[in-house]
Amino acid sequence: MRALLACVMLLWGSMATAQERAIDKEVTVAAPVTAVWQSWTTKAGIESFFAPQAEVDARVGGAFHIHFDPLAEPGMKGADEMRFMALQPMKMLSFDWNAPPSLPEARAQRTFVVVRLHDIDGQSTRVTLHHTGWGDGGEWDKTYAYFDRAWGAVLANLKKRFESGPVDWTDWMAQLKKGRRRMPRRRRSSRSGPSTGSGCALL
Repeated sequence: MRALLACVMLLWGSMATAQERAIDKEVTVAAPVTAVWQSWTTKAGIESFFAPQAEVDARVGGAFHIHFDPLAEPGMKGADEMRFMALQPMKMLSFDWNAPPSLPEARAQRTFVVVRLHDIDGQSTRVTLHHTGWGDGGEWDKTYAYFDRAWGAVLANLKKRFESGPVDWTDWMAQLKKGRRRMPRRRRSSRSGPSTGSGCALL
């Protein structure tokens, strides 16, 4: 009887695990762990690959505000009110996350991202990203599909940051300004922004 119960519990656990969807991405970066850690935990680091503007306070509960559209109204710049959830120096950081403004129902919720750094040879680092906490249906599915594409672009930008230098946001900012001049004021707050193109990883 105990064996049967153990099998049932194991099967139930396996089913629950299978139902909990997550986004998992990975990249190898040509830089030591210390440099990659700085990229994720400092304002200059974030702005070198992730977004043109950021507010970063690398402590538990500290700001992890990623502004993909610095010209937008407060609360609509991107990941405006995100926070660090945990930090293990040179190894792991986690933060909460939200959907882009174009998906307002999902944006009102929060998901969670864990980034881990693995030293390879002292000169290169394997970066893994795990994004979980998803609902299902409606805007949840759209948000999941969106970030399944977007996080790959973020990590690609991180890799390029150490191969060819920091992202130059000049053209991106010029496009934002041009777009806002053309856009009626009432529509600006609903602009989705994020793109998975080579210029800006998530805006």
